[in-house]
Amino acid sequence: MPRYLAGRFAQALLVLWAAYTVTFIILNVLPSDPITLQLSAGGADVSQLTAAQLHDLKAQYGPGRPDHHAVLPPPVGALHLDFGMSLTQNVSVGSLITDKLPSTITLTAVAVVVMLVLGLGIAFLATYVQWRPARTLLARLPAVGVSLPQFFVGLLLIQIFSFSLTWLPATGTHGWRTLVLPAITLALPGSAMLAQLLTRSLNDTWREPYITTARAKGLSRWAIQVRHALRNASLPALTLLGVLVGYTVVNAVVVETVFSRNGIGQLAQQAVLGQDVPVVQAIVLIAAALFVVVDLLVDLLYSRVARAGRAA
Repeated sequence: MPRYLAGRFAQALLVLWAAYTVTFIILNVLPSDPITLQLSAGGADVSQLTAAQLHDLKAQYGPGRPDHHAVLPPPVGALHLDFGMSLTQNVSVGSLITDKLPSTITLTAVAVVVMLVLGLGIAFLATYVQWRPARTLLARLPAVGVSLPQFFVGLLLIQIFSFSLTWLPATGTHGWRTLVLPAITLALPGSAMLAQLLTRSLNDTWREPYITTARAKGLSRWAIQVRHALRNASLPALTLLGVLVGYTVVNAVVVETVFSRNGIGQLAQQAVLGQDVPVVQAIVLIAAALFVVVDLLVDLLYSRVARAGRAA
């Protein structure tokens, strides 16, 4: 186990380095210079600035490294959220991240819980209920969830629950009521994919010989579903779960924009539109770090569930 963890940690560092470096290269090969654009937008005559003055400005707003160091790992300061200064807001990128990250993490965590409840619930019922029309309806629900665009789902929920029924606010960041609609919107695609995979896996598991043995021992359908079928069928779903959590973080950009939430997604949209390079680099690195951490946790959980399944 220590050797495995050391190998995964090395892979994590490689992924973070690659994410930072690729982002750095892409943003620096663009034909436009974001610093020059910001100076021009502020009324400065860029043509009157010397090369030394432009260099000093880039050192002030950027990470302070020469271009030929782009292939090196991210600066140590990035570990402390020190990504330089924002080009559009003239404040440190770290302060922007720490101000908006808690809102996005809260939304993502709630969405993941909703995704698990919906995905597991639909798959469980679709394979447990024996009335054929209900099984057919539950088995086809995930396809509908996957096919609907996320922004459309968000707007539809706003129309129904905010404008028509006036039960929940359409926008905002403070209070649990502002989390309900964004979390459901963010969770629906992932829960649909999770339910699809888990339903197929459960159906295959019910045809295994050890299920027949459990039936012969007189175990109830509920006991077989919970103690045997669900435990073994969840292994493929765990692999998908790591990817879904990562995509949930990425999709927060769309959801936070639709619901006007003050989070990383809204900050990313503003940074891309304003070509705020330091902010974009910081967000990409943080998103990559979340992917790596979630992937490692899912791998550890997978091995634990697999051992438990073999023991059972």
